[in-house]
Amino acid sequence: MTDKRVSRRFIRHPTDIPVQWKIGETVPPGGEHLRNISEGGLAFESSHDIQAGASIEISIPAVRPGVSIRGEVVYCRPVGDSRFEIGVRFTDEGQHFKMRMVEQVCHIEHYKKEVLEDEGRTLTSEQAAMEWIRSFAKDFPR
Repeated sequence: MTDKRVSRRFIRHPTDIPVQWKIGETVPPGGEHLRNISEGGLAFESSHDIQAGASIEISIPAVRPGVSIRGEVVYCRPVGDSRFEIGVRFTDEGQHFKMRMVEQVCHIEHYKKEVLEDEGRTLTSEQAAMEWIRSFAKDFPR
């Protein structure tokens, strides 16, 4: 099987914040994390093999107020023993505003972890947001 790479329309933003998902009424136990997110979709790691083409709803608990995003599973790839990377394309064009907010939250959470690792400072999400906005929001892609 050949790996056909298609150039992306949207910038992917790496992240590792927790994510929850459901297909229909099926809600698996937690432990899933985003791998990356963009304006057009996201990828997360799961212990579940999810069929491509499935309609899925993604929730990101770290975002307040709660955000729920609908999409379609476009791929499911093994990434290790009993783990899969699930690629999701957003299906509702009206969700772009939510996605920009989620992308910013992902950057803020990543910043919070970097500050702890690099400087040994523990920040609340609010403190991290204030610092990140002051330092990086002006350069955030539109």
